[in-house]
Amino acid sequence: MKNIGIWMDKEKAKIVTLNDDKEQMETVYSEIEFFNPKGGSRSKTRWGPQDVVQDSKYLEREKHQMRNYFKKLILFLKDANGVALYGPAEIFEKFSSELKENHPEISKKVKIVANKDSMTDNQVKALVRDFFKVDEI
Repeated sequence: MKNIGIWMDKEKAKIVTLNDDKEQMETVYSEIEFFNPKGGSRSKTRWGPQDVVQDSKYLEREKHQMRNYFKKLILFLKDANGVALYGPAEIFEKFSSELKENHPEISKKVKIVANKDSMTDNQVKALVRDFFKVDEI
């Protein structure tokens, strides 16, 4: 019986794999860039045109990087019996939506999608261990 718990944010995902009595933890980094576009600036001439920031370009790049991040995580979930998703922001919900839309066979294995703030490695391990212990009874 292989159960997997993932605590994820935009920077990294901590993947805890529980396989019978063995416990393994891996960290996958997202490579999603932090986008903080600067606002438009005024022209050097008085009453001149204002430079426009193209948010759509930044958002499109972020969307592609997020899709690549999700592809990395899906590889871990292929042969899992149960999956638990946790995170502090909305990215774990986006990952859950991605699974529902494009990977329904994995989405059926998702037991919980819950909001959890920043956690240490040991707290993540304990959270996943406790959830699947309760789930099996």
